[in-house]
Amino acid sequence: MSTLRQQMIDLMTYRNFSPRTHEVYLGWVIRLANYYQRTPEKISETEIEHWLMELVLKHHLAPASVRQAANGVTFLYQQVLKRDDFLVKISLPKRPQKIPALLTPAEVRQIIQSSLNAKHYAFLSLCYGCGLRLSELIGIQLDAIDSTHLRLKVVQGKGKKDRITPLPPSVLAILRQYWQHYRPVCYLFNGRYPGKPMSDNAPQRAYKTAKAKAKITKPGGIHGLRHAYATHQLDAGMPIHQLKAILGHSDIKSTLRYLHWCPQISSKDVDLLSDWPSRAIEEVPPCPSLF
Repeated sequence: MSTLRQQMIDLMTYRNFSPRTHEVYLGWVIRLANYYQRTPEKISETEIEHWLMELVLKHHLAPASVRQAANGVTFLYQQVLKRDDFLVKISLPKRPQKIPALLTPAEVRQIIQSSLNAKHYAFLSLCYGCGLRLSELIGIQLDAIDSTHLRLKVVQGKGKKDRITPLPPSVLAILRQYWQHYRPVCYLFNGRYPGKPMSDNAPQRAYKTAKAKAKITKPGGIHGLRHAYATHQLDAGMPIHQLKAILGHSDIKSTLRYLHWCPQISSKDVDLLSDWPSRAIEEVPPCPSLF
């Protein structure tokens, strides 16, 4: 490993960047160096601008990917190499303003109830019932559940922030039933090995399988459940500032976009799963409840 790469890794670690940011930033810098077959110190700003243009015009990368590339190399040159005057002079593509294929409450219900087993049913229900991001879902530990006050602690969500979100009674009941059968250790949803979280691929696969089984053809992955939570709660009358806190948004603008997606709202918030019929799980010996 080169000294420069190690310096970049050390600084990202010191800044408490997420593992995903480590991977993305390093990947783009490596790609830049391979493109010119030179170390980054010997690549000029003009050459970087040309490379970014190539990503747009030749490789047809999405605007978000090009922005990631620009952010990665900017971090290297400004923060690691200490080139304060480094500036990429290129107009990056505008982010397209698209409304995602929103799921209706009936479609969400069909998808979750089409899950293959009780574990999938539990984590898809939690994802939708609390509006969680995928990274937050897989990081939930057993002690994050406050059954007395019906709260869920989300630890180190996006932006490295903890927050408390309401835990609907219906979701708590599903999690209790799930725990009775699976008895997870440490993490609520264990991965292949006890005490380790599941990978982020597992919920995505489970969601896509359930969606196909339910014959729902709208595009999108498991993040669609978070979008559905937000739009359905707004439609039920939840105040926008309350939704902002629950979703963990830093900027109210991120929450306000949901108002454009569901302009007609009613007068109350709801437990989104409260009218769902219970789903039977295999018989297990009775034991004291964990929650």
